[in-house]
Parts: sequence; C-alpha cells; structure tokens
Amino acid sequence: MKAMVLHEAGGPGALRLETVPDPTPGSGEVVVRLKAAALNHRDLFITKGQYAGLRFPIILGADGTGEVAQVGQGAAGVEPGAPVIIYPSLDWGDDPRAQGPRFRILGLPDNGTFAEFVKVPAANVFPRPPHLSIDEAAALPLAGLTAYRALVTRGQVRRGEAVVALGIGGGVATCVLLIARHFGARVLVTSGSDAKLERARALGAAGGFNYATSDWVKGIRDATGGQGADLIIDGTGGATFDKAMDAARPGGRVVSYGATAGVVPELTVRRIFWKQLSVLGSTMGTPEDFRGMLDVVTSGQLRPVVDRVFPLEEAARAFERMEQAAQFGKIVLRIA
Repeated sequence: MKAMVLHEAGGPGALRLETVPDPTPGSGEVVVRLKAAALNHRDLFITKGQYAGLRFPIILGADGTGEVAQVGQGAAGVEPGAPVIIYPSLDWGDDPRAQGPRFRILGLPDNGTFAEFVKVPAANVFPRPPHLSIDEAAALPLAGLTAYRALVTRGQVRRGEAVVALGIGGGVATCVLLIARHFGARVLVTSGSDAKLERARALGAAGGFNYATSDWVKGIRDATGGQGADLIIDGTGGATFDKAMDAARPGGRVVSYGATAGVVPELTVRRIFWKQLSVLGSTMGTPEDFRGMLDVVTSGQLRPVVDRVFPLEEAARAFERMEQAAQFGKIVLRIA
C-alpha cells in the first residue's frame, strides 16, 4: 500500500510517500480501506520531534474514514464493505473518568491513517453518519470527540448558558461551536482574525472578539451583562489560559483540552478560589463519548467544517497551511 511515512523528526518535509506492506488483521481486529484522513496539531508536533514516545518509522494520522476491507477472527458485528468512521482512542481503560495506563492515540505508536489501509480493533470502527460527505467524516473523529467530552461530559453544558470557544478556526473549536449550539447554548468566540470571526458568526456564534486588536475578556463580560461566561473551552494554553479565569463568571467552569500556545507563564490562583471556579482537564474521550458525539451529529445533522482538501501525497503542503494558522475547520487528506 501507499503511505506517508516519517523516518525521523524533521518537520512536515520529512514525510515520504512510500510503498509499505499491507496490514493484516489479528484477532478482534479489522483493516479499513481509507478514503480520507485529516490533520491534527498532534501530527505536526510529532514531525518536529515535539511529542512524547516518538518511534520511527511511523505512519501518522488519527482521523480516518473508509470501508472495512478485512475482518480478523473474532471481530464480531463488522462486515466487509461497511462504511465506517474510526474512533481514534486506543485502550482507554475501564474508568470513564480518565484514560488508563495503556491508552494511546492512533498514529503513534500504532500506525495511523495517512495510508491506503489501517489496522484497528473492531471496537474502534463505528458506522459512518450517512449525511456526512467523505471529507466531513474524515474531519470529525478527534475534533468531534474532544469537543464533545470537553463540553458535555466534563463541562456539563446546559441550555441557555454562555459558552466561549477560544481560538475559533481550529477543528476542535469549530466543533465546540456546533455542538454547543445544538445543546441550546449561546456561543461566543475569539480569534486573531476578523475573517474567522465572521465565518463563526455565519455558523451561529452570537459574538466574536479579536484578541489581537481588542480586550476580549472585557468583550465577553460586556456580552454577558458583566457576569462572564458560564463555560469556557480552551485548547491554546499559554497566556490565554490565565485570561480565561478572568473571563469566567463566578461559579463558572473552564475546560482545558490542549496547549498549542505552550505553557502558562502566569496563573492568578486567587481568581480560581475567590470566584469558586471549576477548572477541568479533558483528553480525547471514551467509546461512550464517541458514541454520544455521533448521536448528536446524526440527530442534529451537524456537519464538521472542512477547510481544504489535499491529496495524500501533498501532506507536507497541508501541514504548511496548518503551521500558518490559515485554516478554518479541518484540513483533510484525500486518499485515492
């Protein structure tokens, strides 16, 4: 099969299109013939050597959709030819509160979806929502799962609440916007791009604030009658995380699912205890979270936002777009 293989840390330019052996399903496993995959910041960090547990060679990619090609012995309930979407959390464990010691994400250390075929446990394939295009289905798994767990399982979003999606334009943040609106929340967003704020408004955001040109914390307070947001979903970390504590209302919740901007240089702890804030961490999600997310997407006919589609062999170009933060939604790789 053809696959984009990373042999060493060297940035996206180190990815190589190669012919490698087709995977063979073991007991309880299936092989999926992939039609499309999608990029995540995790993949970019791995190409640069900025991720724990590196091993080479490796085929990256956590997001994917396609059809079941082979079914291993003991893989019940899965039929060849079935259109599926891949749940990218491997071996979550028995405790729904947090992942277990064997937890990992598809695409490292296990070979991922930047290939014509991928091998996964049969329990990790779910029927593809029929209303989604191939590209939309590829864009959904990691972003949709992360957004759902942060909003619903951890954040306990409720109808009528003011929810803030920080850094709109990324795949998770756009899914936060869509899912929060499905649950009846009023969604506010931030971005350093006025164009992205306008696109978010077109998707139903009630307001948007440019953190590069305005005081976004004041903007959120003004938009919520001076109280602040009920629930803030943050994947950036960095200096933004401390400001999120300022933008939350007393008794509010702040959920962190990532730190693309790096470590938090300063955290004003008194805001947390004096405002009685709940600060929650969230990573990926359980099979139940994934199933819940798919139910919401199907019942609400939600469509994840696809930014741009590249052929598999142009993965390096796709990562360049991600590095430039030019995307709105998910960047997809189409697999011939």
